Amino acid sequence: MIEVGKNHSLEVLKHVDFGVYLIADDEEILLPERYLPEDKEKWAVGEFIDVFVYLDSEDRPIATTEIPYAKVGDCAFLAVVGQSQFGSFVDWGLTKDLLVPFKEQRVPMEIGRSYVVHIFMDKTDRIAATSRLSKYLKEENEAEFEPRQEVSLLVASRSDLGYKAIINGTHVGLIHNNEIVRPISVGDQFKGYIGDVREDGRINLTLQKLAHEMRGELSDKILTYLNEHGGSIGLTDKSSPEEINAIFHVSKSNYKKALGKLFKEEKIVFHQKSVKLAKK
Repeated sequence: MIEVGKNHSLEVLKHVDFGVYLIADDEEILLPERYLPEDKEKWAVGEFIDVFVYLDSEDRPIATTEIPYAKVGDCAFLAVVGQSQFGSFVDWGLTKDLLVPFKEQRVPMEIGRSYVVHIFMDKTDRIAATSRLSKYLKEENEAEFEPRQEVSLLVASRSDLGYKAIINGTHVGLIHNNEIVRPISVGDQFKGYIGDVREDGRINLTLQKLAHEMRGELSDKILTYLNEHGGSIGLTDKSSPEEINAIFHVSKSNYKKALGKLFKEEKIVFHQKSVKLAKK
C-alpha cells in the first residue's frame, strides 16, 4: 500500500474524462483533472508526476499536485480556518482543510489564530493534526543529542518558564527565560543549540553558542556594523541589555566580551558614549 500523507513520484497509467490514474504498487490512484499540469506532455501515459497522496471525502487515496505546508510526521504552524462538531480545521496548503479533533487540542482553538500542530494518521487511517505535541514527540534526550549540538527549532508554546520548542521535528525542549536574548514568538523557526544535560533527561535549549565559540563571530559582526555606520556605534559596555539585543541579538555579557577582544586586538577604542574603529 502506498503511504498516505507523503510525497510520491507516480507513473501515469491511463487517462479518463475526469483526470488520470497513477499506478503505485499495483494500486491505481486518481489525480483529478484540476490538478493536471498545463503541459499535456507531462501527463502522457508512462510519464511520472510528483504528487502528494491524501484521502478524499470517502477515505479513498487521491493525488494532488498541490504542495502541503507539512506532511504526516511533520510539525507546522497552521491557521485555523473553520469549526465543526468534530473539531477545528486548519489550512495546510491543500484545497481540503485538515481536521484537529477537539480531543487533540491542547487549548481550544479559535478561528483566525495559528497553532503549532503535529500531523499524524489516526486509528481510522485518516490524516489529522494535534496540538498535544507531547503525545507524539519525545521530551527526553535518550542520547540523541549532544550538548551544544546545533538543531532546528520551531517555537511551539509559551509558559512561565520560557518557550517550548520542537527540536528537529522529533523532540520537545525548553528555552528558559534567561536564555531568550532576542524577541521570539510562537511559530518562529531558527537554529538553536542543545543546552546542558538535565538529571530528568529533559532537554534545555539555548539560542547562543558557548561564549568562546561565538566571541569571534560577534566580533566580526561588530566590525562589520562599525564599517557600515561610519566607524562609530553608540553601544558601549555601559549600554542596556535591551539596546544591545535590539541590534546584535546577544546578551550584554557576550557583547562586553566581544568588545574586550576587539580592544585587546587594538581594532576599537572606547569613548564616553560610543565605540569607534581604531585609526590605522
